[in-house]
Amino acid sequence: MELLQHLLLFLHLLGWAIVLGGTLVTMRDNRLPRGALHGILTALITGILMVGLASASDELRDPNNVKVAVKLVVALVVTGLVVYGTRRPEKVTKGLLGGVLGLTVLNVAIAVLWR
Repeated sequence: MELLQHLLLFLHLLGWAIVLGGTLVTMRDNRLPRGALHGILTALITGILMVGLASASDELRDPNNVKVAVKLVVALVVTGLVVYGTRRPEKVTKGLLGGVLGLTVLNVAIAVLWR
């Protein structure tokens, strides 16, 4: 069970890294990278699976539900921004890209610093 949790964590972090790195690389061009949608969906789905697995398992530590709720809201906002920017690339601005970057960093900071 712990191995599955670590695999999901690896995929979760990889998804966030794709969003962060891809957006940083394409920020000068005012566009979202094609992989950002895949990255954010990977991060969102694996995050939900990790919480479900931890809640259902006796071996793993129970998740902090307030922290999970905050991270879920941030992830859903990032998902909305990425979906909007992917469907309407002409509407992508530096502000939208900055929002994606800032919220991605915020989500990682919450994960690491909130104990």
